[in-house]
Amino acid sequence: MKILVDADACPVKGIIEEIAMELQIPVLMLIDTSHILHSEYSEIISVSQAPDAVDFALINRTDKGDIVVTQDYGVAAMALGKGAYAIHHNGKIYTDYNINIMLMERDMARKRRRAGKRGGGHTKKRTPENDKQFADAFYKLCKKALNG
Repeated sequence: MKILVDADACPVKGIIEEIAMELQIPVLMLIDTSHILHSEYSEIISVSQAPDAVDFALINRTDKGDIVVTQDYGVAAMALGKGAYAIHHNGKIYTDYNINIMLMERDMARKRRRAGKRGGGHTKKRTPENDKQFADAFYKLCKKALNG
């Protein structure tokens, strides 16, 4: 079992490493060549800047029972399809049930944008409460994955 992180824009890399070290789970952080990342614990894998290169490299390294940390619903869906666990950096655990709803909502939002309709607004600044929410959910998911 290992943890794979879509690390390009992941705000919880430190939390992931702290928990992984405590539980002795190996971590692979995948980035594209436009990013620089150093770690004393994780293996850093740098891939091409080609569209979706990080996503495909991550999924190609994912095995059943692994944990994938990503904010990309498509990557989460592929991880679930391989029998892995998947979690968003906000702490939401992706499941076979909720991923279909998320993919449908993403598609509807894309269609609205293409039609020239703006929605949503700006992304809220990350808070310590967001980090705690992620840490709690991630720790529980790691324990679940370790127990099979």
